Amino acid sequence: MINSAVALAVLLGSYCGAPVQAQEDTPAGVVTSSKLNIHVPKTLTKPGGYEHREALFGIPPYGGSIAQNMYYAADTLCDFNTIDTHAGYPIRAKDEETGVMLPWQSPYILMLDRGGCTFVQKVRNAQRVGAAGVVIADNTCLCSAGDQCHSDPGTDCEEREPIMADDGSGSDISIPSFLMFKQDADLVKAEVMANHPVRLEMSWALPNPDDRVEYELWTTPTDIVSRDFQENFKEAAVALGKRAYFTPQMYIYDGIRSGCQGIDGENDCYNLCTNNGRYCATDPDNDLDRGISGADVVQESLRRMCIWEKYGADDGVGEQWWDYVNEFLFRCNTEEYFSSKQCVKDAMKHSGVNPKLIDQCMEGAGGLEADVVNTSLEKQLESKDKSGVVILPAMYVNRVSIRGSLEFPVVFKAICSGYASGTIPSVCATCSGCSDQKACISNGYCGSKKAEESVSKMNMVYAMAGMILVFIIVSIIQHRRYQSQMQAQVKGIIAEYMPLESDQNQNQETAVSEEDGQFT
Repeated sequence: MINSAVALAVLLGSYCGAPVQAQEDTPAGVVTSSKLNIHVPKTLTKPGGYEHREALFGIPPYGGSIAQNMYYAADTLCDFNTIDTHAGYPIRAKDEETGVMLPWQSPYILMLDRGGCTFVQKVRNAQRVGAAGVVIADNTCLCSAGDQCHSDPGTDCEEREPIMADDGSGSDISIPSFLMFKQDADLVKAEVMANHPVRLEMSWALPNPDDRVEYELWTTPTDIVSRDFQENFKEAAVALGKRAYFTPQMYIYDGIRSGCQGIDGENDCYNLCTNNGRYCATDPDNDLDRGISGADVVQESLRRMCIWEKYGADDGVGEQWWDYVNEFLFRCNTEEYFSSKQCVKDAMKHSGVNPKLIDQCMEGAGGLEADVVNTSLEKQLESKDKSGVVILPAMYVNRVSIRGSLEFPVVFKAICSGYASGTIPSVCATCSGCSDQKACISNGYCGSKKAEESVSKMNMVYAMAGMILVFIIVSIIQHRRYQSQMQAQVKGIIAEYMPLESDQNQNQETAVSEEDGQFT
């Protein structure tokens, strides 16, 4: 009756951290945000930089660059216990005491050979030994390179470009990494193996055409990875206001293309799909008989699309959308309540969303019953194909895919890096460089800077108080000294006049006696 196992195999493309391959090449309309070039030697410098591919893990410094000396490890770096930082190229001087070649001098960019283990494992080991960035040297030519690339004997060319995908464990990697194609990597390796220094630059810049940044999130209602972002980014979205336009995108599958609608128009994928197999989603708990179904996920996806259409599409902020998502995650994100109409109604009530308006939107688009085209879900499928989503969740800023973990600081800084020069919003100028950006947005100032200002003001107060105290003490001392001097002068004057007065008294007494004697 149903091919549930086949349906799961077809649809679980992104489940458990596996990449969702949307299309083979870089999507049309998606701009490459990074640049790779060599500054030393000048003979290897290329106008516009080298063609490369970014890793889908790590945290690039958007709006910045890493320009350092490069070492070639001449190793795959698959086993951390065998890594020798004293090996590789170029050859360095030997330590006078140990006689061993000096290690790679930090900070540096490390070039590694492809193969032997996953990209994640290589970059993680490079990070552990102190690399600031990693360049993986491809060891296989692309067939499209033609005569420009020479394959090793016995090695055939590759039809498709390798993707530096996350193997599901790359959340601990914080350094960026690129894949360099073989024809270019061979030239760089030859230069450094000839013991010539190579200085390489990895840079990232977002397109910044005007004073408004556009950013979008590709996710699903059951996505765990983006939950923290959805719960916490509302305040930043409101602070950015109309200077940033947000678009939430719900990732669903084309059931017809995936073979979930039979020849007779029946749903061949059981409860994974709606509309007789037209629109599908993965079963979040891998149990078709119980729990949350794929059809439940499609229904909630359509509901969130309608909430955004009614409450967020005009201004690009959508406070009610953020509030509804938070209320839903708090109240309904369990097997028991996920598809509960009453729970959904309560979530809408607490977020200021009109349930009747949303129901009309969902039904007006075509609903979820029978073999009927839903215009909203069809538009979502078209957007998915154009976006070229590779993994879920996915964040794009000015059409550039944001690499690394979907964390508040990473996304906020990427958005702030996307404005044209001279148009950066005040919230970005104040908070993008702050250690606690969320608190800065809430308070209106950067905590550390405010503390420094407070300390500076206190220091000024203390300094003024000290100066006043010193002035008072000096004044008292001067006053007492002045009094002492005055007293001394008065005493001196008195001392000078006292003998004269005594002599005059004696003379007067003598004169009277003589007079008296004469009269006698």
